[in-house]
Amino acid sequence: MSCGNHHDTNCGEVLANLYLFIDRELDDASRSEIQHHLDECAPCLHHHELDLLVRQLVARSCTEPAPQLLRERVLLSIREVVSVSDPTGRKAETRVTETRYQGPLGGTGGVGPF
Repeated sequence: MSCGNHHDTNCGEVLANLYLFIDRELDDASRSEIQHHLDECAPCLHHHELDLLVRQLVARSCTEPAPQLLRERVLLSIREVVSVSDPTGRKAETRVTETRYQGPLGGTGGVGPF
């Protein structure tokens, strides 16, 4: 995405890092670059404000813990992603290994989180 104006940091890079920015998981230099971009780019600032609003709504709505069975199913369904790099360090291949869910009665419930 681009707003059509020239920025030191392009819109796509800013939008790709918005959650890291919101969660304060970026170094100070990167945070400063993104903040500067948001100060001068209305479309990206709008995305940022929407992301903040969604986070606030989810946080307000999700106050109850998930049922234990659901938690167990999700944990058992996590996929392991293995990345293999070529000799130059570039990502060459990604493999996904499925984790099988064992149902509450002992049988295999198949692949997938639910």
